Amino acid sequence: MAPPDRAAQLRREILERTRELTRLRTEGAAFEPGRTVIPYAARVYDEEEVAAGVGSMLDFWLTLGPEGEAFERELARFLDVRATVLTNSGSSANLLAISALTSPRLKERRLRAGDEVITAAAGFPTTVAPIVQNGLVPVFVDCDPLTGNIRAERLEDAFVPGRTRAVMVAHTLGNPYDVEEVTRFCRDHGLWMVEDNCDALGSRYAGRLTGTFGDLSTQSFYPPHHITLGEGGAVNVVRDPLLKVLVESFRDWGRDCWCASGMENTCGKRFEWQLGGLPAGYDHKYIYSHLGYNLKPLDPQAAIGRAQLRKLPDFVAARRANWQHLRRLLEPLSGVLEFMLPTHATGWSDSGFRWAAGRPPVEPSWFGFMMVVRPQAPFTRTQLARALDAERIGNRMLFGGNLVRQPALLQLAEDTGGRGLRVVGDLRGADAILERALFVGTYPGLDAERLDHIGRTILSFAARA
Repeated sequence: MAPPDRAAQLRREILERTRELTRLRTEGAAFEPGRTVIPYAARVYDEEEVAAGVGSMLDFWLTLGPEGEAFERELARFLDVRATVLTNSGSSANLLAISALTSPRLKERRLRAGDEVITAAAGFPTTVAPIVQNGLVPVFVDCDPLTGNIRAERLEDAFVPGRTRAVMVAHTLGNPYDVEEVTRFCRDHGLWMVEDNCDALGSRYAGRLTGTFGDLSTQSFYPPHHITLGEGGAVNVVRDPLLKVLVESFRDWGRDCWCASGMENTCGKRFEWQLGGLPAGYDHKYIYSHLGYNLKPLDPQAAIGRAQLRKLPDFVAARRANWQHLRRLLEPLSGVLEFMLPTHATGWSDSGFRWAAGRPPVEPSWFGFMMVVRPQAPFTRTQLARALDAERIGNRMLFGGNLVRQPALLQLAEDTGGRGLRVVGDLRGADAILERALFVGTYPGLDAERLDHIGRTILSFAARA
C-alpha cells in the first residue's frame, strides 16, 4: 500500500489531469449552420462534474453512500422539503411515489387495487404507468394545448366519492400547472397529491418552487433534464417523515430495516423484532414489509449531481432567457403558430407576459419551447418537423401526446373491458397536442448563434409554405 502522502499526491495529480483533459475536450468547435447538430436538449457540464465523478470512483464506493447522502440533503435544502430519496431514474421515482402510497402502514389512507388516480391525458407515459402497475385506475382529464397542462377546472367532473383517491400530474415542459386549484381540490376531498416535477426543477408558482406543494414529488436527472446524473431521479418527501420510510423501503427491496448500506444495527434491536410469520429475533435486515425493488443509483452519479446542483440557478436563468429569445424571433409567425404560455398568462409581449386578474405569478424553468401549428396554417406539424430535421435541429412531439390513443393504453382498455382506465369528457386539447404540437430546445448549452439559426429556419420554412 502506498504511503498516505504519496496516495494524496497521486490523487491530486489524477484530478488535475482530469480537469485539464476535460477542458481540452469541451472546447467548443465552430458552429456551422445546417451541419452542426443542435439537440433539443443535452447535458451541460465542465471539469467540475468530471472531477467529482472521477474522485468518487477513486474511492471506489460504488453503491449509494456518502455522496448520495450529501446530494439528498442538498436537494432537499434547495427545495425546502423534509427529505429527498435518490433513485436510478425519474420513471423509478414515479413508481416509488405511487407504490409508497399503497403501503399498509398508511392504514385507511392507503391506495388499494381498483382505486382511481386522476392524471393528465397528454404527457409522458411513466407518469401513468405506475398507476396501472400498482393495480390502480388512471382517470384521464383533458389538457390545455397552450399551457400543455391539465385543465384543472375539470377535476371536479373527474371526482367519484369513494373511488377517487389521488392526483398525479406533471408540470408540462417546466410550466407549472394550476397548483392553486389542484391543491385545493386535493385538500377538499382528502386526496393524495403527487407532483411529477421531472421537467420542472427550478420552476416557481406564486414564488414557491414546484415539487413542494404535494405530499410527494418526483425528479428526473436524465441528460435532457435541468441537471443530470447521467441516469437518476429522486422522490421528494414534502412533509410527512413516514413517507420517507416507505419510499426507501420500496426502493431498497421492500425491507423493513432502515440501516444504510454497511450499517448493521441502527435501530438497536436487530435481533429483537417479531414481524409477520417470522420467528422472534429474525435478522431485521432481512425482514420485508413490502414487495419492493432495487432502484438505487450509484454514488459517483450523486457526486456528479452535487456539482450540477450548484449550477442549477444559472441553468434556470439560461432556460428562461433562451425561451424569450426564441419567442421574440418567432413573433412574426403568430398567425400560423400558437406559442406555449405559462399557466395564468393571457398573452405575451416583448416586455413580458400578461396575467389573468387575481391569479398568482408563474415562473417556468422551461424544458423546451413548444409551438402548436394552427389549423389554418399552410403547413403541418410533420412538415415543420422535417424542415427542422433537414437543418439538424432537434425537435420533439410533446412526448406521448394523447396517451389514451397510445397502443399500450388501447390494449389496457381492451384487456379490461374498459374498466382499466376512465376518460372524463372530451380530450380535444390532448388531441390538438397529439396532432399539432412540437418543441425545440431551451437548454443552457444553446447560445445566440444557435438560437438564431433555429428561429431563421422556422421563419424561412413558413415563408416558403
